[in-house]
Amino acid sequence: MTRMSHPTGTARPRHPSGGTRRAGAVLLAVTALVATACGRAEGGEAAGSSVEAEPVAEGPVEGTVTVWAMGAEGENLEPLAELFMSENPDVDIQVTAVPWDAAHDKIATAIAAGETPDVSLVGSTWMGEFASTGALDQLPAGLIDPDDFFEGSFSTTEVDGVAYGAPWYTETRVLYYRTDLAEEAGITEAPQTWDELKALAVGMQDAGAEHGITLQAGGTGSWQTFLPFAWQNGAELEGQDALTLDSPELVEAIEYYDSFFTEGLSPTALDPGALEAGFVDGSIGAFVSGPWHMSILDEQGGEEFRESWDVAPMPEEVTGSSFVGGGDLVVFRDSENRDAAWRFVEFLTRPEVQQEFYASASALPTNRTAWESGELADDARLAIFGEQLDQAQSPPVMATWEQVADAIDTELEKVTVGDLTAQDAATAMQAQADAIGTGD
Repeated sequence: MTRMSHPTGTARPRHPSGGTRRAGAVLLAVTALVATACGRAEGGEAAGSSVEAEPVAEGPVEGTVTVWAMGAEGENLEPLAELFMSENPDVDIQVTAVPWDAAHDKIATAIAAGETPDVSLVGSTWMGEFASTGALDQLPAGLIDPDDFFEGSFSTTEVDGVAYGAPWYTETRVLYYRTDLAEEAGITEAPQTWDELKALAVGMQDAGAEHGITLQAGGTGSWQTFLPFAWQNGAELEGQDALTLDSPELVEAIEYYDSFFTEGLSPTALDPGALEAGFVDGSIGAFVSGPWHMSILDEQGGEEFRESWDVAPMPEEVTGSSFVGGGDLVVFRDSENRDAAWRFVEFLTRPEVQQEFYASASALPTNRTAWESGELADDARLAIFGEQLDQAQSPPVMATWEQVADAIDTELEKVTVGDLTAQDAATAMQAQADAIGTGD
C-alpha cells in the first residue's frame, strides 16, 4: 500500500482522493485536446447529458476487457478478475497496475490520444474533470441500484446529476484519540460537539501530551481535513452556477480550525512519521485520519497499545459530517467491449466481492450490505467508519476542483501559520475560485 505524508506527518491514503495537483494550463490543454481527439462514439454527450444510458445487453458476455487499476487496488485486483472469469469463461480480463502518482496524466494522455482501456479506476475527485471531456460512458440503466451504496460514495460518480461510474471502494476520516489520556483528564466519552473536541484537546495536554490534537495546518491536501469542519458548521459549497467559499459558516469554521493552532493545541508542522510515533508515546493526544491508520498503529504500538486508543465519529455542530473519498470504476466511451466491461464493474460492486477485496486490500466497501457480516460487522472500530459514512460528503464534482483545492490549501496555511484573518482567507479563496471557474 503506497502512502504519502503531508506536512503535519499524517499518513495519507493510498491515493490523494483524486491525485496530484496540476496547473490550470495543463488541464485546459488536455480538455482542448480531448474535445478534438478523444474519438468518442458519434453522438456521444459530454457531462450533464439527460439521455438515459443504454442498458447492458442480457446474456453471456465474451471478449477481452482491459483494466487499469492503481496502487494496492491494482495489485489485489487479479484474484477478483479470476473469479469473474470463472463465472464468465469467454471473457479475458487483462489488468495493468498503474502507480497512483502517474495515473492522472496517463489517463488524460490516453483520453487525448483515443487510446483508453475499457475500464479504469479513477480517484473520486477526478470524476468531474474526466467526465467533462466526454470520454466517460454513462452508468448503464439498471446495472446497479444507487440505494445500495453510501450516498456520499455514489455522489462522487455524478456530474450534473448523471452517473459516470460505480463507486468501488471508499474511505472517510474519523477522530483517533488516546482513551487513557482522556480518562486521566476526566473525559470518559468521545467528543460529540466542537466544544467537546476543544475540551478533549485541552485535556490531553493537561494529561501530559505535548500536542492535544494534530490537524493539518496547510499545504497539499489540507482541504481534506478542513472542509469537514466547514460542512459540520452548515457551509454549502455548491451554488447554482458557482462555488461559495466565503459564507459566514465557512469563515466561522476557519476561525474554529485556526483556534487549535493559536491556542497551542496543534503543531503547525511535524516530520514524516512523527504523528504515529507521537501518538504511540503519548506526546500527541488525537488526530483525524482514515482507516489505513489502524494497521499502522497496530504495527507500531503492538497488541497492548490497542487498549490505549479508540476512534470516534467526527463532532457535530450543525451536522457530524466528514470527508468521503475513494475510487470509482469507469468505462470509456471508446470501449470495444462495453457490455463485458460494465458487467465486470457490476461484479466488483457486489457485497461479497467487496468483502473479498477488503480482506486483501483493506479497502472499505461502498456497498452497504457488505458491512452487515464478517469482519466489517464484528470489528467495533471498523463499524465507526461505517457509521461515519452515513454522514460524509465529497467535494463538488467539477472539472477544476483540484485547482480550487490548491487555493484552499494555500490560504488556509496563511491563516494557521501566518496572520491572515479567516475572513480575508475566505475572500481570497472565493476570488480564486471565481477566476478558475467550474470548467463547465
